[in-house]
Amino acid sequence: MLAELTRRLLSTAVVVLGVVVLVFLLIHLIPGDPVDVMLGEAATAADREALRHQLGLDRPLTAQLGDYLGGLARGDLGQSLQQRRPIGELLAERIPATLELALAALAFTLVLALPLGLLAAVRRNSGWDRGAMAFSLLGVSIPNFWLGPLLILLFAVGLGWLPVSGRDAPGALILPALTLGLSLAAVLSRMVRSSVLEVLGEDFIRSAYARGLSTRQVLTRHALPNALLPVITVLGLQLGTLLAGAVITEVVFGWPGLGSLTIEAIQGRDYPLVQACVLLISLSYVLVNMLTDLLYAGIDPRIRLGAD
Repeated sequence: MLAELTRRLLSTAVVVLGVVVLVFLLIHLIPGDPVDVMLGEAATAADREALRHQLGLDRPLTAQLGDYLGGLARGDLGQSLQQRRPIGELLAERIPATLELALAALAFTLVLALPLGLLAAVRRNSGWDRGAMAFSLLGVSIPNFWLGPLLILLFAVGLGWLPVSGRDAPGALILPALTLGLSLAAVLSRMVRSSVLEVLGEDFIRSAYARGLSTRQVLTRHALPNALLPVITVLGLQLGTLLAGAVITEVVFGWPGLGSLTIEAIQGRDYPLVQACVLLISLSYVLVNMLTDLLYAGIDPRIRLGAD
C-alpha cells in the first residue's frame, strides 16, 4: 500500500509540474502586456520599459520560468503584479469562500442524487424512473452560465426570496450552490440508477430477499454498498469539474472566491496570480482523483488485498 501511495504521489508531482510549465508558457505567449494594463495607454515608452524591468518581464522567458519554479520549490508563489501583495495572502482570503460553495454544492448533489437514483432503480420503467432520467438529461444539458441568471431572475428578481449576489446576505449561498451542484446531481443520479440496477440482478440480492429482508434492508445493506464503487469513481472525477465550474458560477453570482480571483487576474494580465490560481485548481483536481483511487481500498476489500 505504501508503494502504491508513493507511486501515485510521484505521478501527481509530474502532472502538476507539467501543468505549471504549460500554464506559464501559455500565459506569457498569448497577446497582451500587464504593463499596458497597469500604466494605461497614456504612459510613455520609457515608463513602460522601466516598469517592465522592475517586474522582471524583460528577462528571457527561460530565466523567468526558472525563477518561478525555484520560488515554488521554496513555497513562494510570488507577488501579485496588480495588487502588489503576496499571492499566498490573496489565495488565503479567497479559498474559504470557494470551499464553502463547493461543499454546499456537494451536499446538495448527494441529498438529491442518491435518493433519486435509488428510487429510479427500484421503480424501473415507472413514472418516477422517467422523471429522474428527464431531470438527469435536463441537468446535464443546462450550462451554469445560463442556469445562474435564470435562477437569479426567478428567485431574486421575480420572487425576491434570495439575494442576487455576494456572500454576506442571508441565503446568499443557496443559488450558487444549486447552480453548481445541479449538473453533478444529474450525472450522479444516472450513475446511481445504473449501478444499483446492475447489482439488483445479482444472486446475493435474490438470496437476501429469500431470507426475508425488506426492500429497504436489501437496498441499504447489500445493493447500495456494492454499487458505490463506480459511483465514487464518477463523483471523484466530477469534483474536479465542480471546482472548474465554480469559476463561472462565482462570476455570475459575484461570489468572492478563487474563481472570481482567477478571472480578475486574467483580465489584469497578472501572470503570477493566474499561474497560482490555475496551479491550485489543477492540484485540487489531481489530489481529489488520487484520494478517490485510494478510497477504493476502504470500500472494496478485494482492491485492498490486491494492493497488498
